Amino acid sequence: MNLQQAIRSAAQALGSDAALFDPARRDAELLLMHLLGLSRASLLADSAREMTGEQLREYEALIERRLRHEPIQYITGQQEFYGLPLRVTPAVLIPRPETEHLVEAVLERLPHDRPLAIADIGTGSGAIAIALAKHLPLAQVIALDLSPAALDLARVNAEANGVEDRMRFLESDLLSTLPGEERQAHFDAIVSNPPYIPTTEAAELHPQVREHEPALALFAGIDGLDVYRKLVPAAYRALKPDGLLALEIGHGQSPAIADLLLDWHDVSFIEDLQSIPRVALGRR
Repeated sequence: MNLQQAIRSAAQALGSDAALFDPARRDAELLLMHLLGLSRASLLADSAREMTGEQLREYEALIERRLRHEPIQYITGQQEFYGLPLRVTPAVLIPRPETEHLVEAVLERLPHDRPLAIADIGTGSGAIAIALAKHLPLAQVIALDLSPAALDLARVNAEANGVEDRMRFLESDLLSTLPGEERQAHFDAIVSNPPYIPTTEAAELHPQVREHEPALALFAGIDGLDVYRKLVPAAYRALKPDGLLALEIGHGQSPAIADLLLDWHDVSFIEDLQSIPRVALGRR
């Protein structure tokens, strides 16, 4: 069987699952590219190349994993975020393009020519923290998470992207385990993509999200606002005067977040490409 035939067969198998129908061809190609270490251009150019029996068996095993709704990113162990390569595992939420809006908003609002202290709450893979450290060369960034496994992965990603010397990693529920002096008027910016999906909406999620991504990083109570209710006042205390708070938020949550930010100034919301308010910003 050649590469083109293998992709066609795999795409047909994936397309038989309604939850995988739309990206079936793309997923079949991505998994074969991952297995053989090929670019898409090489895959197309070598489409008539015959696969060995071992390669076919390995490819079929990858397709079986995808048929169990395992995300492509967990199968390949890779995801790009803001132009940076990241390792991902089932211990962390998969970084998504929507979160890049948060990084862009923070980079637009912080000075690039002076030292900064930044905290990323619920860092997961370290995506936000690493992107900010990469583009703010004078910043010191602390990445906080409840999960030791997530922090271990964030360290690996920071080292791979050359910013580990300006980052700290701390196991913490929000800011609770920071030294006392860092919980009071210390940070120039606090950023977070916290869990914000209501538990009542779990059944509506795509199976690959519901069944494979960590629930701790997804769900935050009946209305999805539990973490924000604790995070916003904690951030207010920990930010310097005029310090920036930047939060990713869920669909329909902007009115409730606006209420939580009543004591803040310069409050604004940034929409994603689907015109959904996705980032909440405020100054202490």
